[in-house]
Amino acid sequence: QEPLVESGGGSVQAGGSLRLSCKVSGYIFSTYCMGWFRQVPGEERQGVATILRDDGPVYADSVKGRFTISQDNNKNTLYLEMSSLKPEDTAMYYCAADTCPLFEQLVGTALRKYGGGRFSTSDFRHWGQGTQVTVSS
Repeated sequence: QEPLVESGGGSVQAGGSLRLSCKVSGYIFSTYCMGWFRQVPGEERQGVATILRDDGPVYADSVKGRFTISQDNNKNTLYLEMSSLKPEDTAMYYCAADTCPLFEQLVGTALRKYGGGRFSTSDFRHWGQGTQVTVSS
C-alpha cells in the first residue's frame, strides 16, 4: 500500500470547484502532520495548505478564502476543497507528510510569515504521486 494516494483532480472552468482527497496509511495519519503542495513544470513545489497540531489550518496567501483543508480521522483522509478556481491554480497537486515539528518549522513558517513557500521533494519524507488540476479561462 502506498502511504499517500491523491485523487479528485480534473479539468474545470474558472470559477468552478474541486475536492482533492489524499488517502493516508494509518501509521502516517496518526503520527505525522500533512499538507498540500502544488507544482507546475519547471518550478519547485509550492506550499498550499497544512494543518498544524497547535495552530490548525494554515494557507498560502494565494488560496486564502478559496481553499479549505480538512481531515477525516475515521477515513485517514486529508482533503482540499477548492472553490473559485483560477487558471493560475492549474498544477499537479501533491500531499506530503512528515513530523509535525518539521511541518511547523518549514511549512508553518513559510505560509504564516511569508504567505507562501517553495519546497523540494527532499524536504519531506512522504509524498503522494500527485493529481492534476487544470483550470481553463
